[in-house]
Amino acid sequence: MTEPVLAVEGLTKHFPVERGILRRAVAWVRAVDGVDFAIAPGETLCLVGESGCGKSTVARMVLRLTEPTSGAIRLGGTDITTLSEAEMAPFRRRVQMVFQDPYASLNPRLRVGQIVGEPLENFETFSAAERTARVGAILAKVGLRPEAAGRYPFEFSGGQRQRIGIARALALRPELIVADEPVSALDVSVQAQVLNLLMDLQEEFGLAFLFVSHDLAVVEHIGHRIAVMYLGHIVEIGPKDEVLSNPQHPYTQALIAAAPIPDPRAKRERMVIEGDVPSPLNPPSGCRFHTRCPFAFARCSEEKPALREIAPGRRAACHLLDQPG
Repeated sequence: MTEPVLAVEGLTKHFPVERGILRRAVAWVRAVDGVDFAIAPGETLCLVGESGCGKSTVARMVLRLTEPTSGAIRLGGTDITTLSEAEMAPFRRRVQMVFQDPYASLNPRLRVGQIVGEPLENFETFSAAERTARVGAILAKVGLRPEAAGRYPFEFSGGQRQRIGIARALALRPELIVADEPVSALDVSVQAQVLNLLMDLQEEFGLAFLFVSHDLAVVEHIGHRIAVMYLGHIVEIGPKDEVLSNPQHPYTQALIAAAPIPDPRAKRERMVIEGDVPSPLNPPSGCRFHTRCPFAFARCSEEKPALREIAPGRRAACHLLDQPG
């Protein structure tokens, strides 16, 4: 069996709520509360869910941009969770990030050649001519002309700026790219171009992706597997086609039912979820979804369901799966 590029075990992040002059922690926001998944080489795992469910926090913890409260993050079998900055240096080049906003993530004072070449300066030794050639080759890979290296980010469209961000992430030939809502700020027509670019690069370089999104149409296009998050927990995970065609958790069913259908003549039974998402400051007991679930029964409020295997390669956390029939 191939060793996963990334394996996350029991990953947790609790943010303190501080009060008073001494800034003492009086409560904790349970943003991520025990997450497990693995990503194989060349695979795209899509992390989906409503805003505030902890997707981006997981993505940032994988890169150690946010420090986890507990749990393990393994890159190529090595636990990087407690490594110092100096010890992390060789791992930085193995995992890179593409951010949501293709303008805010690029330094407006640097030319594109400097932005894409900066990772090379940090990790490689090149002459000026070699670096220029390498940057030009990377820009060509993402569909930009070599002369783009001499221009500033503001001179490009949103889709082109995201291509620059992808080029920067690609510069060190990483094994894993963490993409946090990389097309949500782009026009729909441009989204497809960027998604197809990512898929082409994945095929050429064998990249693995942790792809964060709330858009199921995007996930259906690019993903291999889907992990559905709700209030800091993964409630269902499995192959894309199986999860989208036969969702087992009520929350997954509700997400799919709420997604728009391109054909205006098509009909879909709506599944209405009552109430608002509970606060991660004081999450519900038992199953965190039980306060909004139309199928909840007594056990749901008393006992937390385990994320268990329901079929080969599929796991879900729901007491309904234990019910007869």
